[in-house]
Amino acid sequence: MLNRKQVYITITISLIAIAGSLSSWQTQPVPANYADSLRSLYTRPIAQWPKPDIDSNIQWKELGLRPNSPIGTDSLKEMVELGKQLFFDPRLSGSNQISCGSCHEPELGWTNGRSTAVGHDHLTGNRNVPSLLNVWATQPLFWDGRVKTLEEQALNPIGNEVEMHQGIDKLPAKLSAIPGYKSEFQKLFKSKKITEAQIAEALATFQRTIISRASKFDAFLQGREKALTDQEIEGLHIFRTKARCMNCHNGPLFTDNQFHNIGLTYYKRKYEDLGLYNVTKDPKDVGKFKTPGLRDIVITRPYMHVGLFDNLEGVINIYNAGGGHPRRKKTPEEEADPLYPVTSSILRPLGLTQHDKDALIAFLNAISTTSYRISRPALPQ
Repeated sequence: MLNRKQVYITITISLIAIAGSLSSWQTQPVPANYADSLRSLYTRPIAQWPKPDIDSNIQWKELGLRPNSPIGTDSLKEMVELGKQLFFDPRLSGSNQISCGSCHEPELGWTNGRSTAVGHDHLTGNRNVPSLLNVWATQPLFWDGRVKTLEEQALNPIGNEVEMHQGIDKLPAKLSAIPGYKSEFQKLFKSKKITEAQIAEALATFQRTIISRASKFDAFLQGREKALTDQEIEGLHIFRTKARCMNCHNGPLFTDNQFHNIGLTYYKRKYEDLGLYNVTKDPKDVGKFKTPGLRDIVITRPYMHVGLFDNLEGVINIYNAGGGHPRRKKTPEEEADPLYPVTSSILRPLGLTQHDKDALIAFLNAISTTSYRISRPALPQ
């Protein structure tokens, strides 16, 4: 029997084959001075950069320096520390074995390195674990946008039966029975009673401190003209033009914070996921998922909401093919089905060559940094 990933790969193999044929198209040799010409263009002020290839109906922002979280960690130091303790404490789960950090591992780009989440009793979730990098700037949250704030998000996995399997209504009493937590909460919130809202606030405050570090791309934007190689600058240009990435991945964090259908709905199959529609119940939202930010993309694999691809070339191939396009069967049921997924018109075959792909991947590496370790906090007793 095929496992889940094999099923996904089987479903998309035709798309990747199409992308491969597109990439085999031959183009004119790159002129010897092409890299110098691009470097000259992109060392100008950002406002003078070449115009990106973006559809006229798209609202977008130019790329830019990595922003800092607006939260002041010094003024909220104690709240951040409490949130960090809660984040890494397995006692927030029903089994006392799973913490928030079990799925959001700092060394794996604040995700878990798996196709989907693994939670209570080794149950597996249906979607890839989103990275928490720069989550302070993300709204709404989750792949389907089902919550608007980090405070709402913080308690969602804890109470989820598949993930942490802890009754939220029982969690305050559980933490109150731990003297260390009882005194910390009382000191911070000036209340003898621990509440769900207090737990959510502490967790959300800590998560707002999780940001990407400055990359080679940021150094380049700050005037270090040699921070990017010729190949990385060419990749930047392809990202903004031929590859059309900025239609969705724009702004300093490389995301429009919007929802799009790229053709991975698995219509009428075992792993069908209707995405945003599950929240809005609006047929036009079928198959739409949140655009993830691309900073540190190299360390947040695997990719897509199903964790389908383990490498960036696989991701590029599906976009190179123009996304997935399920074939509507000529049956009365499918022809009349208002929930038949429609791939976004933003996606179209790109004709990227292998040279283009390599340059694009080089640029994606340039907006990424190496994974980093943070010390686990001592947990209250």
